[in-house]
Amino acid sequence: MENFRRRSRYAAVFLVLILAFAAITVLNINSGNVNISIPEIFRILLRRTGEGKEYNIIWKIRLPRILMAAILGGALSLSGFLLQTFFENPIAGPFVLGISSGAKMVVALTMIFYLEWARNITSYTMIVAAFLGSLLSVGFILLMSRRIKNMAGLLVGGIMIGYICSAVTDFVVTFAEDSDIVNLHGWSQGSFSGMSWSNVAISAAVIGITFVITFLMAKPIGAYQLGEAYAQSMGVNIKVFRIALILLSSILSACVTAFAGPISFVGIAVPFLVKQSLGTSRPLVVIPGTFLGGAVFCMMCDLIARMAFAPLELSISTVTSIFGAPVVIFMMLRRKRG
Repeated sequence: MENFRRRSRYAAVFLVLILAFAAITVLNINSGNVNISIPEIFRILLRRTGEGKEYNIIWKIRLPRILMAAILGGALSLSGFLLQTFFENPIAGPFVLGISSGAKMVVALTMIFYLEWARNITSYTMIVAAFLGSLLSVGFILLMSRRIKNMAGLLVGGIMIGYICSAVTDFVVTFAEDSDIVNLHGWSQGSFSGMSWSNVAISAAVIGITFVITFLMAKPIGAYQLGEAYAQSMGVNIKVFRIALILLSSILSACVTAFAGPISFVGIAVPFLVKQSLGTSRPLVVIPGTFLGGAVFCMMCDLIARMAFAPLELSISTVTSIFGAPVVIFMMLRRKRG
């Protein structure tokens, strides 16, 4: 009976997330300066036929943006889950620890100096630059962890690294004069606008492979959650395992930052909400749930960012902070009471 109740709860949570995903997808496609009826949306999506204007709006503008919000939102949430497992702290996340800021800094520098001798910058170049920036921030955090054993102190150190990287990025953006990087300031604030099908294909490939590897690591992650000693007794190589967690989380956060810029609080709030909804921390359930929850959360925030003050568009980090920061505050108060 207990097994049945637990599985029923899992099924109910995933069903709600799937229905929310479908509903928000339709709302995102339907919302905008050009209103397209729901029957017309389904006809264009299923048959890939329709009037030129509506067809182009859906297939070339709105659908790539929606899919990128879903893919990158899921990646950011999963990156947060991996970092929380690594640091054994639910408040650890790519934005709080300065990992997103490090990726943003290196991408900004790469865009500015790369465009001096090349007309275009490829998506792969941006992902590699963001990955190197993520590893740079993680490296500093790991160096601090040797001297700072207190997790609260380590989190503060990560926040300081984020501030330093953000300051360098703002300095570079302020004095950049190249006309080809006029959108750099908007990107540095976080946005899903301007996405293309090539962006969708590249991010889906990179994040899809990383997701599969993470899911295959569910068993050692579950053992590690019960303590390093238990994980070692189960045959887990702790050193290799911790390196794998850092690399996987860095790839996920780097891909997000390369395409959409830094996005705050998603990597902390969504894993917590998913775990609370599922009533478990089992990686086999939490990993897909976290990814799907992050997709729904970012799609919802992107819809609000587009439509709240249309035609003015808010940065995605503004909206995610409004919804994610209260969750983080609640987590901290709850831990204090505990």
